[in-house]
Amino acid sequence: MNIARSVEIWVGLFVAAGFAAMLGLAMHVSNIPLFQTVDGYDVQLRFNNIGGLRERAPVTMSGVQIGRVKAIELDPRSFDAVVTVTIRRDFNEIPEDTGASIYTSGLLGEQYIALDPGGLDFFLEDGDEITLTQSALVLERLIGRFLTSMGDGGDDD
Repeated sequence: MNIARSVEIWVGLFVAAGFAAMLGLAMHVSNIPLFQTVDGYDVQLRFNNIGGLRERAPVTMSGVQIGRVKAIELDPRSFDAVVTVTIRRDFNEIPEDTGASIYTSGLLGEQYIALDPGGLDFFLEDGDEITLTQSALVLERLIGRFLTSMGDGGDDD
């Protein structure tokens, strides 16, 4: 009876540890900031359309994650989306003329910002703004343009 009880306790602990590991993995994959804080400097980017970009989305350069999206706001004057990103402090020599684009990764379509380094000898600092940006490609607009072009040139009787 004592051995059966201790086996039940060990199985229960093993199942509880498995649930805790699954919960931690789910939180890590979901970009919940509990495990992913970025200590760095903030840079602003302006886009005409950010598509489905969300806060805490990755910011990459050459495929390496160097930061996260901190905030997304709408400029009431220009109606541009102003995206504030936090770049890790160890990436402090990013050229000032760096460009930024919004891309989609994977099958689930998570969007992220990719930085393309420029060639200047002046580097981004806290509070700077990247002006060379490329907005997100919105799939619905591309399909609409394709269907419209198909309808315009289809009948030549």
